Amino acid sequence: MNKISYKTYYNNRLKEVDFHGQQTHPLYVQVTYERKTIFFKSYYFELFSKPRFFLDVPGAGAKGPELELAIRKEHEVIDFIIEKHRDDFSLEIFKDAYVYYSKDVCDLAEAGFRDYLFTFFWDEGSPFLGDLVKYGGKHVVAYDLVRDFKRNFQKERYDKLIKNSFEHSPPYLPLYGFMSERKRWPDLCLTMMEWRSVEVTITFKAYLDRVYPDVNGLELVKEVNNLPYNSR
Repeated sequence: MNKISYKTYYNNRLKEVDFHGQQTHPLYVQVTYERKTIFFKSYYFELFSKPRFFLDVPGAGAKGPELELAIRKEHEVIDFIIEKHRDDFSLEIFKDAYVYYSKDVCDLAEAGFRDYLFTFFWDEGSPFLGDLVKYGGKHVVAYDLVRDFKRNFQKERYDKLIKNSFEHSPPYLPLYGFMSERKRWPDLCLTMMEWRSVEVTITFKAYLDRVYPDVNGLELVKEVNNLPYNSR
């Protein structure tokens, strides 16, 4: 295989943007192979820029992820793709693989889950709570919001919310719950690269058996594999 080179860099041709209170040029990636070069915006720069990764605790202060986290995640997925396609590498193959393997499956599932909560609360006679979840709570992790629901809702209403979510929304709750048992802030994501490993799939199935024993684990794994990774 011919030499492949890549680097991450801050694109100073573009205006600075806010990264959790820090002004910075957007992070970009450059990949060169057979004298051809492609440039594209870092997926992880966009991901970790999202409000849900910002911590603001009363009395303890506020902080966001460091930019180095996005750089590290870029190196991990790019190295993985290069190794995986040692025998058939091309820039076209790389671009398709990057779009797939870099994606955070929790992020892919969250929007659909928030849409489900929006509809659920409207149907349950709490439309303004539904509006708050969909339009006003993007800085709050949806999984954490549901944990607060458990503490504050009547059991019957909470159990209905959880049960219906498996029928009417992407499998966000089990994905995020599984991921949060394995990782700590700020690296609260589960990439498709990680998800497609046999070890993670087996561990996830064990998690489902323990936390959601009534759920068909194999069908849920298939549902995760079919998340529309190229739509965002």
